[in-house]
Amino acid sequence: MGYDDSIYRRRGGDSADPTGLGDYRDSYPTGDFGIGDISAADSADAGGRSAVPAAVLDDVFDDPADGEPGRDRLAVHVVWEVVLLLAVAAVGYLLSLEDSGALRGAALEQLLVAGAALGLLAMAAGLTLRAAAVNLALGPVAVAAALHFAENGDRGVVPTIAQAAGAALALGVAVALVVVVFHVPGWAASLAGGLATLVFIARRPGPVGVQGAYDPTDHALYLFVGFAVIAVLGGLFGTVKAVRRSVGRFRPVADPARRRGTVAALLTGGAIAISMPLAAVAGVLIAASADGPVSPSSGIEWTGLAVGAALLGGTSAYGRRGGVLGTVLAVALLVVGQRYAAERGWTEVTPVALAAGAVVLGLVVTRLVETLGRPKSASDEPWREPATPRSSGYSDRADSWSSALPAQPTESRADSWDTDRWSTGGR
Repeated sequence: MGYDDSIYRRRGGDSADPTGLGDYRDSYPTGDFGIGDISAADSADAGGRSAVPAAVLDDVFDDPADGEPGRDRLAVHVVWEVVLLLAVAAVGYLLSLEDSGALRGAALEQLLVAGAALGLLAMAAGLTLRAAAVNLALGPVAVAAALHFAENGDRGVVPTIAQAAGAALALGVAVALVVVVFHVPGWAASLAGGLATLVFIARRPGPVGVQGAYDPTDHALYLFVGFAVIAVLGGLFGTVKAVRRSVGRFRPVADPARRRGTVAALLTGGAIAISMPLAAVAGVLIAASADGPVSPSSGIEWTGLAVGAALLGGTSAYGRRGGVLGTVLAVALLVVGQRYAAERGWTEVTPVALAAGAVVLGLVVTRLVETLGRPKSASDEPWREPATPRSSGYSDRADSWSSALPAQPTESRADSWDTDRWSTGGR
C-alpha cells in the first residue's frame, strides 16, 4: 500500500488540504447558507460541522455561501447617535446665541417644516440605502412635485398631493421593475428615472408662483413629530434580525450578477416604489413653505441632502446596516446648521455645499459602521478538532489498524535454519 493511498490522505491531509477534512466535507450536503443542512444533534458527529451550532445557523444572513454568521453589532450606532445628539445640542446653542428667537415661535415652526421635508427625503433615501438600491431620483421628484403643487395648489391640497404622489409611485414602480427584473444597481436605474423627471421640470421656463393658501407651519409640530416617529419605528424594526437581513438581502456579497431571490426582489422593489411618494410629499412641503415662487432646478441638492442625511445618520452605503435615531438627529443637525450658517452670514455654505459635506462625512461613518458593526464571525472562534464521521466507513477501517505489532513466535528465526538438514543435503 503506497503512502498516497486514500486512507493516508484522509488521516493526515495533503498539501492541497492540510486539514484532511476535504473528503468529509464533500460527504455532507450544503444548505442554503453554505454551511450544511444538519441539526445541532447531528453536528456532533459531522466532522468539521461540530463547530457550527444550530444558533449560528439561525443567525446567518441571507448571503448564500458568503454571509457571516452572527448578529450585526449595534454599539457603533449607539455611540455615533450620542455624538450626533451632542452636535445638535451644540449647534442649537450657538444658534440661540446668534438669534435668541431662532428656536421659538414662527422661526421654530419654519425649522420644523424644513426638518419634516428634509426628513421625508432622508427617510426615503435611508429606506433604499438599507435595501442596497439607493434612489438618486429623489431630488428631481421633489422638485417636480413642488412645481405641480405650485401650479395646482388652488384646486385643493389633498387632490394635488394625491396626483403628485400617484405619478411618483408610478415612476417608482417602473424604476423598481428595471432594478429587480434586470438585476441592476438601483443608483443607475434611479438616475435614469431622475433624468426622465427633468424632462417634466424643463417644461417650466421660469419660476412658478404658489397657488392656494395652504400654510404647513400651522401643522409644523405634527409634521416633524410624524416623520420622527415613523423614522424611529423603522429603525427599531431594523434592529430585528429577521427584518434586518430580509430588507438587506439585495446587498451583494460575491458576484454582483448573482440574483438574490424573489424575496429580495420584492422588498427592494417595494423600497424603491415607496421612496418616490415620500419624495413627492416632501416637495409639496417645500413649495408650500417657500417664501416666493418655486424655481425649476435639477434637484441634485435635495438628492445630496437626502442621501447625506441618511449616511450621516449611520445607514450604510452598502445596505442593510443602520441605526435607530440617526436619521432624525442628522436631519436636525443639517437644518439647524444651515440656519446657523445663514445667521452668521456664511454665504458659501449653500445647500449644495452642505450636501457635499454631509455625503463625505457620511461615507466616513459608513466605513466605521461596516468595520465596527460587522458580526463576530464563527471563523474568529478557536477551531475544534472534528470528530471522526461514523457514516464515511473510515472509522471501521481505522479501528482495524492496531498500533501494536503482531506477537512474534518464541522460536528464533535462526532456529528455523536446521544446520543438520543442510549438512546432509549433499549426500
